[in-house]
Amino acid sequence: PILYGYFRSSCSWRVRIALALKGIAYDQVPVNLLKDGGQQSSAEFKAVNPMQQVPALKIDGITLSQSLAIIHYLEDTRPNPRLLPQDPKKRAQVRMISDHIASGIQPLQNVSVLKQMGERKMEWAQQCITFGFQALEQILQHTAGRYCVGDEVSMADLCLVPQVANAERFSVDLGPYPTITRINKALLELEAFKVSHPSRQPDTPAELRA
Repeated sequence: PILYGYFRSSCSWRVRIALALKGIAYDQVPVNLLKDGGQQSSAEFKAVNPMQQVPALKIDGITLSQSLAIIHYLEDTRPNPRLLPQDPKKRAQVRMISDHIASGIQPLQNVSVLKQMGERKMEWAQQCITFGFQALEQILQHTAGRYCVGDEVSMADLCLVPQVANAERFSVDLGPYPTITRINKALLELEAFKVSHPSRQPDTPAELRA
């Protein structure tokens, strides 16, 4: 498998965690979202993903984009360990939390949107994340065990950790979100989350390396 990604991309990070948890070895092709006006806009990368976004994963003779679609494919083809619970209610909760982050928070503060916001980008990112986290904290109080849904790591956790890192990068006060903070801390102790961390990637700039 070949993963096209960017060290700081939260969507790429979700996929790196999934690959690590499932023990899938892969090669990385870095796509710098800021350099050269954004390498995702190059003709070469457009041929990989016409949406000009990371991640993209070449695996089993196909190329997939969209992090949750990639994680679902990995789950269907390499089901151990499970990232979606077998219980239908818990499974629905995992999908709900994943979508809440992947559709409701992250896209509003990604690189392309922030570029449009100009000088207001920090304020905009903080507003989007704060609004989303207020809802997420409330949801997690009903679903969480050790992790987002019960005591098993799920796709929801793969979405949570990168989004908390984004919140920290945009100086969002995490004080009002004790459940989010507790779960994030527990997850960051797991090896798959450590090895996939943005500070430990091939394209991580020297000054940001762990």
